[in-house]
Amino acid sequence: MKVLVVDDQTLIRDGLVTICERLPDVEVVATAGDGQEALAAVEEYAPDVVLMDLRMPRMDGIQATRVITADHPRTHVVVLTTYSDDESISAALAAGALGYLTKDAGRDDIDRALRAAVRGQALLDPAVHARLVALVARQAAAGPLDQLPDGLTAREAEVLGCMAQGLSNREIARALVVSEATVKTHINRIFAKTGSRDRGQAIAYAHRHGLD
Repeated sequence: MKVLVVDDQTLIRDGLVTICERLPDVEVVATAGDGQEALAAVEEYAPDVVLMDLRMPRMDGIQATRVITADHPRTHVVVLTTYSDDESISAALAAGALGYLTKDAGRDDIDRALRAAVRGQALLDPAVHARLVALVARQAAAGPLDQLPDGLTAREAEVLGCMAQGLSNREIARALVVSEATVKTHINRIFAKTGSRDRGQAIAYAHRHGLD
């Protein structure tokens, strides 16, 4: 099995290479530090599996995964990332990733994910699988997205609900398992979509529309 390891952090990349090279029948044919390097390496080495980070400079793992799965259908992608928030998971799977692991995954987890990907099978970290199931359940309970007012997404409605409950940005980030920067981005979009100038107006909007 030919594997390409993609991560912008040298220490993590080297560690993954060491782990992969100790797996039976696995050859690391190349490494890359961002999505653009990954695309060039896929063109040159035609790996069976790409072990892909998500947050990288120049081109992130989502964009690279989308191009790889579209242009190189014989090369499969397994995401290995620090992030396990709903948006990262959904975006990676929508881009065509077959596997999704967090960076606390062990050697055996990586081995299973790589071998499943070669067979064209999906393998998700148990915590990621649980979040995906919960996301689907929330979306089913909420109904179609077009029922939300002013073009709010399900996640934006969730953040708005947390705001209405009096949670701070830090508390929202902890509750939704995302970064504070991500929460701030959602709040800015909420302000724009709802025409709110500040947090108080957004909370009032949430109360009016039953999103609290």
